[in-house]
Amino acid sequence: MDQMTPKEMSPHRLFSRDEWSRLRADTPMTLTGDDMKRIRSLNDPISLDEVETIYLPISRLLSLYVEATQGLFHVTKRFLGVTDSKVPFVIGLAGSVAVGKSTTARILQALLSRPPMSLKVALVTTDGFLFPNATLRGQGLMRRKGFPESYDVASLLKFLTDIKAGKAAASAPVYSHLVYDVVPDQYVTIDRPDILIVEGLNVLQVSRLPRDGSAQPFVSDFFDFSIYLDADEDLLKHWYVSRFMSLRETAFKKPDSYFHRYSRLPEEDALWIAEDLWHNINLINLHENVVPTRPRADLILRKGADHRIDQVSLRKL
Repeated sequence: MDQMTPKEMSPHRLFSRDEWSRLRADTPMTLTGDDMKRIRSLNDPISLDEVETIYLPISRLLSLYVEATQGLFHVTKRFLGVTDSKVPFVIGLAGSVAVGKSTTARILQALLSRPPMSLKVALVTTDGFLFPNATLRGQGLMRRKGFPESYDVASLLKFLTDIKAGKAAASAPVYSHLVYDVVPDQYVTIDRPDILIVEGLNVLQVSRLPRDGSAQPFVSDFFDFSIYLDADEDLLKHWYVSRFMSLRETAFKKPDSYFHRYSRLPEEDALWIAEDLWHNINLINLHENVVPTRPRADLILRKGADHRIDQVSLRKL
């Protein structure tokens, strides 16, 4: 019997940029250059061409998935004879630090919320579900911030449970990147959107299942679709260090910034700190917890230089 190739065995179907761009069909471009200036993150030079080539086909695919899922939901309600409220379609977005998750999330939110889709789209990051710095310091976890153990997973699961129950006002904590901490007593309210995008490093991770077969939910259990942003490690390091050095000249200069002290260091000292943070924290987390979740994603977007997506992998049905 002929052996199957790794490509044939893969659960994903691979597309080049050109192949993927043709799947846009007649989906209209609804973003402008000014929109992109507001949407893109620091050091993430994404262009309107990238939106047309990559993100318009994604928005079309997601709108079709939402429509199909809502149809299945109504059929199930009829079968069960219940009158449950609307259940949001939840998208998980994972990937390394500095890979561009925030920009991708905001682009998808903008495209899906405008005509012809005109969907109500909410966005939440898992940063708000990090334990406060005081808790992390008390447990010796400040150098493990962003690792699975630094998150209040119970609260995150409770939030997603409320979302999937159609709760009218599900609350998520607010995180400030300026002070590098959860903001006490501040929450964002999510009120039954059509789509909820949940963005975070480890949202696709699972832990070891209990041997007794008892129920143990994972964050990804609540996702209807998942996306992983991928790139080579050398690019991720370059993007991370470049962003750190850019922030040193901007946000870090603010007196109330958690990283204000870095803005006053000589450039070579700041560069050493950025590389230390990458190698001894972020790269370890990437290897141990983030990259292993990549195969679980429904859609993998692989970036090359300049944040251009060179390859798209879509899970086979």
